[in-house]
Amino acid sequence: MHKTRKHLLLSAAAAAFVAVASYAPRADAQEIQLTGPLAGAPAVRKLRLYREGRIDIEPSVSFTLLDEYRRTIIPGATLQYNVTDYLGVGVWGGYGVISLATDLTDQIDSTAARNSRTAPNVNHSGTDAASFAKGPSFADQTAKLTYFIAPQAQFAPFRGKLAIFQKFFVDTDLYVHGGLILVGVQERGSCGFEGKPACTDPKSFALESRTAVAPTFGLGLSFYTSNLLSFRLEYRAFPFSWNRPGFDQRGSGNNAKAPDNKVDGEDQTFKFNQMITLGVGISLPGQPKTSD
Repeated sequence: MHKTRKHLLLSAAAAAFVAVASYAPRADAQEIQLTGPLAGAPAVRKLRLYREGRIDIEPSVSFTLLDEYRRTIIPGATLQYNVTDYLGVGVWGGYGVISLATDLTDQIDSTAARNSRTAPNVNHSGTDAASFAKGPSFADQTAKLTYFIAPQAQFAPFRGKLAIFQKFFVDTDLYVHGGLILVGVQERGSCGFEGKPACTDPKSFALESRTAVAPTFGLGLSFYTSNLLSFRLEYRAFPFSWNRPGFDQRGSGNNAKAPDNKVDGEDQTFKFNQMITLGVGISLPGQPKTSD
């Protein structure tokens, strides 16, 4: 009798638990409705829209990176209109006013032999195989980057504040940019063809100008120190092929990877060109919009 009574009590308790569980309201975050004065309110109020509807004028200076033969310093500027607070369209341009020889260039200039065997690749002052001399600097035959024009778009998906020593806070956004770039290139001209000088002729080392068209892309940080002024740190890549040392290095053999005693487009090799830019932005009108 005692066991039967105990069994009935356990059965009743189990039934009661199942009944309570079946009628318990379902916990679902999507069903929670915010009520009161914050109902329907935006996540952020009175947010400064530093970009939206404003024109940015940004003087800058850029420095090329990982250069083999020449490092270029490029004063320039960006002009951009910001359609929204996260999307802008504009153009960046600059001119390579300073072109510095790298240590590799100096080493080649001081150690490379000037003779009939190196004549197609290293400039000299000889007129025949018996009269080679030191000749012009090797830096004179290395290619240069002259001008840059880049129509582009900017997309700024991330925004926040940067704390400096936990005392100073600066509004900051991270953006990506992309577009096309026109690059002025001065590189060794064609030689070894009919109507052109032989590649052993010192005159064949003269630089000729052309314009390279390439994609450009990168990312940057904007630091808004006031409603009018901002500072920017930007990385840019612009890969394309060019003949940086002025060598006859391709054109014959397997896969055209051996010298052919000619210099032309075959001797241009691919380079993932890169630069870093520092800029000061002026945004007009001087007072940014604010969100609701």
